[in-house]
Amino acid sequence: MAGITLTQAQTQLDAYLAAETAVLSGQRYEIAGRMLQRADLAQIRDGITTWDARVKTLSAAASGRSRSHRGGGLNMANKNTLPPLPQNLLDKVIAYAMPGLALQRMAQRTQLAMTGGYTGARLDRAQLSRWNPTAGSANADTVADLRMLRSRSRDQMRNAPIALGALNTTVSHVVGTGLTYTPAIDAKFLGLTEQQAEEWQDNTTRRFKAWADSADCDCARQLDFYGMQEVGFRTYLESGDAFILTPRISREGKPAKLALQLIEADRVCNPNNRSNTDSLIEGIEIDPSTGEALACHVAKVHPGDHLRKTNSWDRIEYRGQRTGRRAVLHIMRPLRPGQVRGVPWIAPILEPLKQIGRWSDAELNAAVVSGVMATFVKMDPDAFQGLYDEDAQGAIINNASKWSGEMESGKAINLLPGESIESPTPGRPNPAFDPFWTAMVRQIGMALEMPFEVLVMHFQSSYSAARAALLMAWKAFRSKRDLLAKTLCQPVFELWLADEVAEGRINCPGFFSSDIIRAAWCAAIWTGDGPGSIDPTKEVTAAKLRVELGISTKQAESILHDGVDWRPKHEQRVKEINAEKADGIYVHPAGSAPAESPPDEGDQPMPQRQPKPF
Repeated sequence: MAGITLTQAQTQLDAYLAAETAVLSGQRYEIAGRMLQRADLAQIRDGITTWDARVKTLSAAASGRSRSHRGGGLNMANKNTLPPLPQNLLDKVIAYAMPGLALQRMAQRTQLAMTGGYTGARLDRAQLSRWNPTAGSANADTVADLRMLRSRSRDQMRNAPIALGALNTTVSHVVGTGLTYTPAIDAKFLGLTEQQAEEWQDNTTRRFKAWADSADCDCARQLDFYGMQEVGFRTYLESGDAFILTPRISREGKPAKLALQLIEADRVCNPNNRSNTDSLIEGIEIDPSTGEALACHVAKVHPGDHLRKTNSWDRIEYRGQRTGRRAVLHIMRPLRPGQVRGVPWIAPILEPLKQIGRWSDAELNAAVVSGVMATFVKMDPDAFQGLYDEDAQGAIINNASKWSGEMESGKAINLLPGESIESPTPGRPNPAFDPFWTAMVRQIGMALEMPFEVLVMHFQSSYSAARAALLMAWKAFRSKRDLLAKTLCQPVFELWLADEVAEGRINCPGFFSSDIIRAAWCAAIWTGDGPGSIDPTKEVTAAKLRVELGISTKQAESILHDGVDWRPKHEQRVKEINAEKADGIYVHPAGSAPAESPPDEGDQPMPQRQPKPF
């Protein structure tokens, strides 16, 4: 220990830091003749901790000696500088016999001496002694695990009822039948009258709806725009992110129009498994100085496709160099600054989801076995020897030995002579299963921002509690809906509108001359299905009161109710009322007085004749 210098300790620390960076990028690294790889990551991080502590100790010792020398023999070291720890007799014995263990011991003692006031940073407690995570960057902590996280996330989404239920519930409430376009242009800024604004909005809504309802908006011609919203959002939850390419395609001799292509997260990867660099991370090229995504590399064939023989990659720039048109849309919610790729939605709870699935399967199997009614025929060994000859004995033993142990209800099973069945009382169904399962699912719901009642789709409490659960869940659904609108719906509409304006089908003066004018023309509200209601009477009454008090509008309440704008409902309602009046079946709403109709001419009193003056 005494012979290690600060330079040597720093060299060892640099080597272990380089090894960590290499293995996190999928490479190997050699230290002292030993080849380290991903499986050795825990040992590498232990080495970083050990040598980091040693460097700090030696640096502190060197600083103390230097200041002592400058102070004329007096120790002028700062009180906050940690002096080197003295070795006791046990330390010296361990150092002589096992230098490596002694080094780790000294490093841990140094860390304990440097521990601050937070209990969560203590290492002298048994509960925390083996908890030693590293403070990696946003990408270092995610990209090395992405492939396994995606695979396990998709497996849970396919096979685990809890994960599948949470996914379907979220997709149904966030996307539902699809987010629809409601224009909200700034007519005053654009200098439009109210009538001109309505005419423009009607025409644009009609044209966009025709494009969105057609399968031509999909490069593969499988989905309309609303179906692509659902698949894109589902892919984002399962894989952590999703990509949408925005080419313009000409079909059957028609002019080229915008078409969307969904790309699964796995297809955006480094060409030929190239290692990550400062400017290329998991298939995305970035500007190291700003972090802006510049381009992505898309594999022509999914890396997990077993039928592929060779693969190639297309480099697609996020924006056109000349026009700035967006060629790639990336659905992702970064959790840390600088994060390039997204993490699957259920990544933090994969282990408890898998464990609760295994436990549920075990309890189900135990309940099935305990419900099986089978008969076991036990044979006396003496009678077996006396009643059967050798051939018959061999045949019986051969048949009995073929039993695999599988239980089947109503089956009679012959046991071998001397064998007997002894099994503990299964006690199934387990009365403790449901309370413990409920407690675990509540924790899973907390991680997913989904109350227990919504997650299991079972409401058995009061109206207030059920409504509170729905409101809490709806906040999370609205947040995710806003993410989908901002990363997919609004950019797609802006691309579509730019094409329509450029080709003269829609008139938007100043659209390409100013970003502010363009934003005024592109302003929109994306509405989806409403949250539903538990007690419609109470909720309609509350909506009516909000409108009457002036704190809400019919349009806002209509969108909140079922996601449909107020105007088409109003137009349809006018038609219905006029038709009812024409057929003489119209009934005035309760509490409203019918309008007084003007009297007929025949019902008016005759004017009195004035007497002639004399």
